[in-house]
This record gives sequence, C-alpha cells and structure tokens, in this order.
Amino acid sequence: MAVGQETVLDDYAFLVSETDAKGNIRFANEDFCKIAEYTLEELIGQPHSMVRHKDMPKKAFKSLWSTVQSGETWSGYVKNITGSGGFYWVFATVYPFVSCDGSKGYLSCRRKPSVEEIKEVEELYSEWNKEEGN
Repeated sequence: MAVGQETVLDDYAFLVSETDAKGNIRFANEDFCKIAEYTLEELIGQPHSMVRHKDMPKKAFKSLWSTVQSGETWSGYVKNITGSGGFYWVFATVYPFVSCDGSKGYLSCRRKPSVEEIKEVEELYSEWNKEEGN
C-alpha cells in the first residue's frame, strides 16, 4: 500500500483491542492487525498510541482518557496510521474492563464510519487542531 493512502474498512470489519491501564496493548483481533498492518506479536506490549495519526487532536484523546479513567464509556471517531504510513478511520467505543486475570484495562471496539461521518469529524478535528496550534 502506498504511503498516505487511505484504507477503507469493509462493512463487516470489527476491530477489537485490549490494553492495560497504561494503554499498552494486551490483545488485538485479526481485523485490527490486518487494517493496522501489524502482526499480533508486533502489537503486544506496545502503547496503543503507536497507531495514532498525527492529525488526531490532543483534545480528542484527553476526552477519551478522562472519560474511561472515570469509569465511563467513550465513543468517538479516530483516525489511525497504518504500519506502511497510510491511514484509516474508525468509530470507536472504549470502555473500562477487568481482564480474566483480574487486572484492569480498556477494551476498544471499532467499526467503519460512514463517509458523511468522516467528513463532519474531519472539519471538527481541523478546527480543534487550529485551536491547539497544530
């Protein structure tokens, strides 16, 4: 895939990942690995922010972290970067989670957003980035 090229999720893609309380990846499903262009072995133990695209406003992730750390569920649109430098958009739902070993972390489930949703959020994120000086 060419650098900077968009990967559009198919209608049935469902990306799932689990992180520890610090945001380090403990699990990723096959859809996530395929779209992000990493193997499971490459992802495990890495900070989830490794797939964060530079276009994502800091404000969005501050909202995500403050929401999930307070025990609530966060939903929103996220632009991620692929291993080859491309990108993809997801609608994510992230919630606090207790793993089977009793450790706390976060589970993120992501689906394909519509073209209209992406257009709307791109405009909003562009405004936020200008406010942040990006």
